[in-house]
Amino acid sequence: MERNLTTGSVLRNCIFFSLPYLLSYFLQTLYGMADLYIIGQFNGVEHITAVSIGGQVMHMLTVMIVGLAMGTTVTIGKAVGAKRSERASVAIGNTITLFLGVSIALTIVLLLLVGPIVSVMSTPSEAVAGTIQYLTICFIGIPFITSYNIISSIFRGLGDSKSPMYFIALACVCNIALDCFFIGALHLGAMGAALGTTVAQSISVIVALVVIRKREMGISVRRKHLRPERDTMGQVLKIGVPVALQDGFIQIAFIVITIIANRRGLNDAAAVGIVEKMIGVVFLVPSSMLSTVSALSAQNIGAGKHKRAAQTLWDCTAIAVAFGLTVSVVIQFIAEPAVGLFTKDEMVTVLGGQYIRGYIWDCIFAGVHFCFSGYFCAYGRSGISFLHNFLSIICVRVPGAYLASKFYPDTLFPMGLAAPAGSLLSVVICVVAYVWMRRTYLDK
Repeated sequence: MERNLTTGSVLRNCIFFSLPYLLSYFLQTLYGMADLYIIGQFNGVEHITAVSIGGQVMHMLTVMIVGLAMGTTVTIGKAVGAKRSERASVAIGNTITLFLGVSIALTIVLLLLVGPIVSVMSTPSEAVAGTIQYLTICFIGIPFITSYNIISSIFRGLGDSKSPMYFIALACVCNIALDCFFIGALHLGAMGAALGTTVAQSISVIVALVVIRKREMGISVRRKHLRPERDTMGQVLKIGVPVALQDGFIQIAFIVITIIANRRGLNDAAAVGIVEKMIGVVFLVPSSMLSTVSALSAQNIGAGKHKRAAQTLWDCTAIAVAFGLTVSVVIQFIAEPAVGLFTKDEMVTVLGGQYIRGYIWDCIFAGVHFCFSGYFCAYGRSGISFLHNFLSIICVRVPGAYLASKFYPDTLFPMGLAAPAGSLLSVVICVVAYVWMRRTYLDK
């Protein structure tokens, strides 16, 4: 159902819109966490490594699809804010057409590249077979992954962040049950984890489509709206492509760091893989703030309320920083026990504790630049988000991780610090860009 977010308390709108978003992200992250936890209970380090590496590749693809779909959320949000229902319908229809083609093309290309992808990841030899099995099955499920994220982006553009939460909750429950069956009962290892994820996502999409057909959305989509329209697709792509590239570069940075860890040995690879999953959980709040800022600001911009859009940015930033500071301090005291939940290997636990103690500080700085990225996207300036992330990756994050690995071969703590150092550069760039934009928009 369409919801107007251009009136009332800005902070209240931020909180009530972001909570379902946060829960959705948590449940989606729980996918990977469940896979890693359950496989760690029934299989050895080689299977943990296979799922963590394969999961990182799939996470990269997923966040790029979500980034591309940001164009849909913003385009629909602006149309809703301006009370232009026909434009919203065209945006939805063109999104369906666009992403249908994207998902089919991705599936074909990636299935042909499974072997090279596993090789590029410098996957330890013990985990190669499991990683290939995991990725092959997950690549087959790309159309369903794409469908879920497009459905979610449409609902959020309409101001509804609750429905996507319900769909992913169903998928999460199914995934855990299927993991227990495929991994625990059938002993399929990494293949079982991939089957559980893919089948659960398929169930979620089918249920979502059934609900959409039966619910009054406030916006109707007809066959004519599916016909590609140059201006509409152009607007979706103008916003979405830089975000997708930005998210892709971020994930490539994570993958490069994983490769660096993989070359240090199986224990380091497993430790980094586990921590990446844990970081995915604590980054749920910054990620939900990014999406909240983009969706709420888009509606307010569409309604011509630029000061409310800026207030949305600052309220969400405050929430993200408070959370990041709290979790960063807490993790310093519980690092090893937290990592130990995912492995019984003592060395992996120690190495993971070292890595997360440095990495966790990124939650503060990333929380800031995530919110700015959402704000820039709402104004159609997603190129700024791409720029600051690209510079932080090539100037700080990757070279910092590489040098730390070379100069500190006995600990992963310095490698962890490369992430917050990169985000700090992003924050500086974002503040400069905001000051420039303020002169253009906030006088209105």
